[in-house]
Amino acid sequence: MRRDVFQAIADPTRRAIIGLIALQAMTPNAIAEHFDTSRQAVSKHLQILVECQLVKQEQQGREIYYQLEVAKMKEIDKWLEQFRKIWEDRFNQLDTIFSNIKQNKP
Repeated sequence: MRRDVFQAIADPTRRAIIGLIALQAMTPNAIAEHFDTSRQAVSKHLQILVECQLVKQEQQGREIYYQLEVAKMKEIDKWLEQFRKIWEDRFNQLDTIFSNIKQNKP
């Protein structure tokens, strides 16, 4: 089953997992140590992230390491860029309004 990437990153635990493995590849046990939840729950979150291609698995000996799939994160960033420009334009407009208000204040 293919999951929606935005649904996957909507969960705060999955976002925290992404933050952890963005720094270095980690095993499920190492990831689970950072959460007050079971290893099985962390594995379920990892499975969803793998299905969305946000995370990839790499077997090293008997251990499986999970690491961030940077290319997929760049796709998300590219999609968000269109909204970032809109927000920046609106914030700039607000800055102009506030500056005008300050200048006209007695």
